[in-house]
Amino acid sequence: MRASKALGLSLLVLFVGSTSLFAADARKSLSTTSAQPSLLSEFRIGFSAQDPWGPEGEGGSANLTGEILLAKPFTASDLFTSYFIPRPHFGGSLNFDGRTSFAYTGLTWTIDVTPDLFVEGSVGGAFHNGKDKVSDPLSDRQALGCSPLFRESGSVGVRLSANWSVMATIEHLSNAGACSDNRGLTNVGARVGYSF
Repeated sequence: MRASKALGLSLLVLFVGSTSLFAADARKSLSTTSAQPSLLSEFRIGFSAQDPWGPEGEGGSANLTGEILLAKPFTASDLFTSYFIPRPHFGGSLNFDGRTSFAYTGLTWTIDVTPDLFVEGSVGGAFHNGKDKVSDPLSDRQALGCSPLFRESGSVGVRLSANWSVMATIEHLSNAGACSDNRGLTNVGARVGYSF
């Protein structure tokens, strides 16, 4: 799948998430404050372009991405301190062209810039099905050195309602020099999120 198709699919997901699902969410009463606490905080799904500036992105390659964020393990009494409490997450990226796919876990920090605009950062680890060494016979996959890898990501998002949001995300996987080969893998995409 070409990167332009991935961008088109991402925009379609964003459009569907922000129109038909927003209408269903608008019917919910925002005045309900006695909701039971949940282990799950948010679910996200989207598409990303696979390594658009690197070898795995040659010819355009895309991924289906999914992520689940758990609730913060504890809460703080003030907003500033609450920004330092991360949400645990786990997710995955499935490549449509048989190139490197991976599963990951880690911690996510979300900071509100305005009531509707937020930024995020996350760190963690990932297990992948790519090559370990340059000499491996899997010629369509990048030599990432070893597994697991470190994974970092950053997002900018907009809240469409109390439950729905859209975000642009960039993620990078690397072994940080812990193995002999360390090319790394960078993906860029868009996601729709639903908060519970």
